[in-house]
Amino acid sequence: MFKSFFQAGFEGTTGYNRHGQWIDQIAATEHDRWADEDYARLRDLGILTVRESVRWPYVDRNNCRYDFSSVDPFLAASERHGIEIIHDLFHFGYPGHIDLFSETFPRRFADYCHAAAGYIASQTTGALYFTPVNEPSFFSWAAGEMGLFAPHVTSRGWEMKVLLAEAAIKGIDAIRAACPRARIVNIDPLCHVAVPMGKPEMRDAVEHFNSHVVFQGWDMIAGRLLPELGGSRKHLDIIGVNYYWTNQWELGGDGTPLEPDDPRRVPLRRLLRSLWERYGGEIIVTETSHVDEQRAAWLRELTAETEALLKEPIPLRGVCLYPVLSMPEWHAPGEWAQMGLWNLEARNGKLERVLHSPMLEALIEARRLEEMVIAQSRSDI
Repeated sequence: MFKSFFQAGFEGTTGYNRHGQWIDQIAATEHDRWADEDYARLRDLGILTVRESVRWPYVDRNNCRYDFSSVDPFLAASERHGIEIIHDLFHFGYPGHIDLFSETFPRRFADYCHAAAGYIASQTTGALYFTPVNEPSFFSWAAGEMGLFAPHVTSRGWEMKVLLAEAAIKGIDAIRAACPRARIVNIDPLCHVAVPMGKPEMRDAVEHFNSHVVFQGWDMIAGRLLPELGGSRKHLDIIGVNYYWTNQWELGGDGTPLEPDDPRRVPLRRLLRSLWERYGGEIIVTETSHVDEQRAAWLRELTAETEALLKEPIPLRGVCLYPVLSMPEWHAPGEWAQMGLWNLEARNGKLERVLHSPMLEALIEARRLEEMVIAQSRSDI
């Protein structure tokens, strides 16, 4: 389905962090300056599918008079190097004149989606993929419940989640109107919480979270929850799963991730199998990584989980290493998270890309999965 099973994601958050500081991760990593070189490096490694963000705040500075020039370097590099892009249209940041809680927000967002899809389609040959709203469940919690991103409000998380789902549904309709051949990738975190030690009375709350809360964003887009929003299984299309070492924790705690050897930790293969049993259809792991020296071990663990899953009739179509470049911390821009296949080091007036060799070795080992995927696809024909 995709040009490569292993994919790469460039962190694209563009907005205001918890301190009200403007962040633009594409500029901070200089990916906007060196997109062509970045894509050439990926091509040399056989990675031919990437996730990129269309920076909505830059595109819509003049109240619906759109300027897509900030997208052009990535489209040009994509065509030059034969790399396909999953375009993320709303990655936490939005134009200052947009009110996410306004009744007009879903319609305004759909207008932007229509324009973006039309522009990108006019510049692209081959397959087209779009994510209308990145992580609506996480963003509604972070920006609408905890005030960590603009609009920095609290106790309005559910309200925001519903509006984001409605906007995504209308955005998907608009994307397809502009580009009928487009595929949609709806991305949210896949999480699992555990019963805290010594608190068996929380078992029902844990079960509710794991069976319902985790899936609310996807359920709304699929029309299973609040069907009046207009969602359907066709809207859900490809399911994108973001999964990090932080995605399992004790309910009601401080969010500290479960230790790798904690018996309450659920294997990723089981989580993905449950997701597929719930919705069917095609699945991608759209974000996954670890930090510092844990990167290689995490990729090997992920490879083992994926390999087991590929032996089942579950259409797992790809794994995206995200972020593929190290990046500044969202809420502490002076600190860098070493999470990528490449570390960034300031040299000669630019941020040089320095390969993290242990992760590269793990990626080379994981290439056996590509042979499994090819064999699986042949058997499906």
